[in-house]
Amino acid sequence: MTARTGQVALAAGAGSHGDRSLTVGLFLVVVAATLGVTLWASRQGKGTTDFYTGGRSFSGFQNGLAISGDYMSAASFLGVTGTIALFGYDGFLYSVGFLVAWVLALVLVAEPLRNTGRFTMADVLAFRLRQGPVRIAAGISTIVVSVVYLLAQMVGAGSLVALLLGVSGDTAKKWIVFGVGVLMILYVVIGGMKGTTWVQIIKAGLLMAGTLVLTVLVMSRFGWNLSALLGAAAQASGKGQAFLEPGLKYGASSTTRLDFISLGVALVLGTAGLPHILVRFYTVRTAKAARTSVNWAIGIIGVFYLMTLALGFGAAALVGHTAIKAANPAGTTAVPMLAEMLGGGPGSTMGATLLALISAVAFATILAVVAGLTLTSSASFAHDLFAQAMRKGRVSEVQEVRVARLAAIGIGALAVVLSMFADKLNTAALVALAFAIAASANLPTILYSLFWKRFNTTGALCSMYGGLLSSVLLVVFSPVVSGTPASLLPHSDFHWFPLENPGLVSIPIGFLLGWLGSRVSRETVDPAKYAELEVRSLTGAGAH
Repeated sequence: MTARTGQVALAAGAGSHGDRSLTVGLFLVVVAATLGVTLWASRQGKGTTDFYTGGRSFSGFQNGLAISGDYMSAASFLGVTGTIALFGYDGFLYSVGFLVAWVLALVLVAEPLRNTGRFTMADVLAFRLRQGPVRIAAGISTIVVSVVYLLAQMVGAGSLVALLLGVSGDTAKKWIVFGVGVLMILYVVIGGMKGTTWVQIIKAGLLMAGTLVLTVLVMSRFGWNLSALLGAAAQASGKGQAFLEPGLKYGASSTTRLDFISLGVALVLGTAGLPHILVRFYTVRTAKAARTSVNWAIGIIGVFYLMTLALGFGAAALVGHTAIKAANPAGTTAVPMLAEMLGGGPGSTMGATLLALISAVAFATILAVVAGLTLTSSASFAHDLFAQAMRKGRVSEVQEVRVARLAAIGIGALAVVLSMFADKLNTAALVALAFAIAASANLPTILYSLFWKRFNTTGALCSMYGGLLSSVLLVVFSPVVSGTPASLLPHSDFHWFPLENPGLVSIPIGFLLGWLGSRVSRETVDPAKYAELEVRSLTGAGAH
């Protein structure tokens, strides 16, 4: 199958009248079911605790499923699998990084954050530091990380739905992105954390089931012989044995090798600083439940990322490198194309059915993750910036929830507008940028606040603003934005930073500035406050 033939065949398969009706019908079922859950959840509570944490009513297992649903995003299902299909071994490094990161999150932040915080990451930082400036910095950082992460999900939505509905052109994709944005705003405004959590639980179940079905079909196609699968993928890739060895994407030069190290550091450290993951620890009642939820998440996510190996190499073997590249240069549509091929190929009834089912699962994935991200950023704006920093706590719960809902509309609109200009970027690469920003701005501040007695407000501000600005600026002047055909602005070239991921530089800057700011500042540190924070983080005494 040639590149052009593969692209046209898939579009035709998805775009014929009967197949398109099936796809649209399944999408509508997903939307109706999730909106129904959201409406049900909206009747369960009205206060800030219900809106921000779902009333802390979820068990460890339920929260583990929700964390998995929040974490296994479009970048994982579409972006990582597409990267494996195009770059083989190097693409699988994304999966390894995403999985290993959870061990760090469990050991360092899960239990202490749940024990010392109330609604947001800033609650922990403001416990022993000056409330106003710290909450402002944390709120800004949370919103920036969430918006960058949102871009990845919206880009995935635009590429996926446009392909399945047989539409082409930038205008059609922009309308699709707009529709996804409206849905995510509705989830947050209507359902809050409880509705969003149940949507994520349902989505996690659907995603694991869909991924398992494809994995079984791929492995059965190759007689449950992993070597046969890898050999076929290497042959179809056009790269031969190099497809199965390190270096295809990150081994061409010293710059790409450094980029790989930067990517790995960002993925491993970024999870423990992602705001939409951190808030999930507040939805359970006890520290034990927080640990249990992370243990469940590690198991579920581990199995999922192992299955992406089969999906990525399966797509390379059965669909082919040129066809995947032609349909989407970043490989985002590799999974739907694989599903269609496993069902009998373009034009077959079973192929169209499997394509529609898997795409509906991917769509549910996008809806759940964007809702979680929008909720996190809007909660941070309402709770940290409006209620605490601006109004000094003199605000009613009704007012705070109303502001959070308005913030969700504004942040959702911003994400929609930005997503319309990022459609050529790989979703996994966009998520890696969000991880780098989180690891640069949030993680140093969290760790210093929890474990370093000398840490003060000046250090926190230096760490958050320094890590945030350095990571964002390095991205702006990197090949992600300009200088290459795959850049955000392909016809411009103002990049001087050679790496696509800034983590290798910006993460040490965040840690260094936090240490330096605390050392040079003459600010007085209250040892009693740190002692109280230490006791609470270890025992949960006085939590919430």
